[in-house]
This record gives sequence, C-alpha cells and structure tokens, in this order.
Amino acid sequence: MSRCYTQITLADRRRLHHLVAAKVPVNEMARQLGRHRSTIYREIKRNTFRDRELPDYDGYYSTVAHDISRGRRRRLRKLRRYLALRTEIINQLKARWSPEQIAGRLQSDGLSRVRVCKETIYRFIYSREDYELGLHQYLPEARLKRRPMRSRKPRDGAFPAAHRISQRPDFVGDRSQFGHWEGDLLIFERPLGHANVTTLLERKSRYTVLIKNPSRHSRPIMDKIIRTFSPLPAFARQSFTFDRGTEFAGFRALEEGIGARSWFCDPSAPWQKGAVENANKRIRRFMPGTTDLAAVSQRDLIQLARYLNDQPRKCLGYKTPAEMFLAHLQDEA
Repeated sequence: MSRCYTQITLADRRRLHHLVAAKVPVNEMARQLGRHRSTIYREIKRNTFRDRELPDYDGYYSTVAHDISRGRRRRLRKLRRYLALRTEIINQLKARWSPEQIAGRLQSDGLSRVRVCKETIYRFIYSREDYELGLHQYLPEARLKRRPMRSRKPRDGAFPAAHRISQRPDFVGDRSQFGHWEGDLLIFERPLGHANVTTLLERKSRYTVLIKNPSRHSRPIMDKIIRTFSPLPAFARQSFTFDRGTEFAGFRALEEGIGARSWFCDPSAPWQKGAVENANKRIRRFMPGTTDLAAVSQRDLIQLARYLNDQPRKCLGYKTPAEMFLAHLQDEA
C-alpha cells in the first residue's frame, strides 16, 4: 500500500459501493482498494446516506457519497469560512498582487492567524464556485485556465567576446554585490509606431526603472540610460547585462558616460537575464503589446515603476524593491 495519501475518487466509491452491498469485511475492502482500514471506516461513516423520513433508503451509494464529500470540502475551504481573509485577498488581487506575494505578505506581517499558501489562492480564483468573480483577470498572465508558461525566442547579434556573460564576475551572477543591472526592450505592435520602453532592473534589490524611447536606435537609447543613471552614485550603476539586440550595440557609451561595464547573454539564452524577463511579464499586465505609447508619457512610466517597486517580493523576504534599494544606497554611501 502506498504511503502517499490521495483522496478517494468516484471510481473507488463505486467499487466500495459493491463491496458494502456484498457485506465484505472492512479489512478486505481496504486490501482490495489499497487503503488503510481506517480510511474505509471513515468513508462509510461520513458519507452514508441517511433520511429520517425514508429510513429504508439509508445506505452507502457511490454518487451520493461523492456529492456529500464534495459538499463537505466546499464548506471547509478556508476562504469560505473566513470572510474577512477572503475580502482581504480579493482586494490584494485587484491591486495586482500575485497569489505568492499575498500569501507571503500575510505570513510575514502576521496579519492573519490562518495560514494561506499561494496554491489555496489559485484554487480559489479558478474554483467552479468563485470563478464568476473574474479574479483571474488580475493575475500576471490573466489566463482563463491554469496552464504552463510558454517561452519566447530572443534576437541575436554579434558582440565582442570580452563582453560575453561567461566573462562576467561571479559577484554579479550571485547577487552578492549591489549596483548591477539587467536591461531589455519592450516592443509594441508595429502599426502603433516605433516607440518602445527600456526596462532596467537592479539584480540584488529588484528595483525597476522604465524609460520611454521614440525609436530603437542604439545611441539615443544609451544616452537616455546615461541621463537617468548619472545622478546615482558610481557603486549603484556598476554594470548592465543585455541580450544581443542591435538596440544595445552602442553599449560602449555607458562606459564612457557613467563608467558602467556591459555584459551580453549567449544567443537564444534569455534566462541568463531572467530577472528583467520576469519584470517584463509584470509590466505587460499594464502595458500589453497593443498599447499606444503616444498616449503614455515618461511620467506615466515613472508612476508604473513606483507601483511595481512598492510590491513585496518573496525573493526579498517580502520586502519591497524600493525598501531594499534605499537600504543599499544608505548602507554603502
């Protein structure tokens, strides 16, 4: 008999119905179903149909037992028993917090005596009873059904071997040192124009910066990065890791302008700058590919970045990127 417990299925209950009708001993029922005898005792006791008005119909029936069990599980769900907790979670979902962020913050702050994991919240969102609330639209991918994430292919290009990610120091890769950034470009539908957004994320604090660009020409993009990062102290802007898109071909301007080194991912390896890739997914919730950037100002992007930087992150012990970025600036100043 397996040590890994699984819920009794409808097929199990159909077999059990025949065994009960044949008055087979409980030990034998347990052996045939591959269950502990205590499980069989509980199943029969809990899910036997009883009716005071029609006692002749009392008994264990598979479909009735299955419905009784499912009804009991619905009643016992945490987010049905604790309405205040349910309301708090719904409000945080509508504020675009992910289930993982919500569960982690509740535990970190000790705001609820009831422990809720991210899976509980996902099941609540996609449950048959609560699906009509439409909470899935507030998730990062806004999927109608739960399914595995897909990947996308990056662009490729030619860059000096001395700037390959394999040459990048270990203290950048393991996030042990503050001031190393990852960068990417958010592209929008071509009929809407050539405008795009540079996404930059500090690896240790996960602090995000967004910059609007009128085109994909490399030198103007680099100039905007230089102007944005010039006010920061040198230790807060030591290096940038990009993919091999042609928009980053003018990377030498960063070293000349603000003394920052540049590193580049291997071809077809976007996971090597996974932090900014994940940040892009969050940003796409607010700025999908159909967004017309003509209606989006740099001030709007600053407000969006501030909103993202004020969200707690599991990798930061449920601190916010803004809190961690400020702490590093103060500690190393």
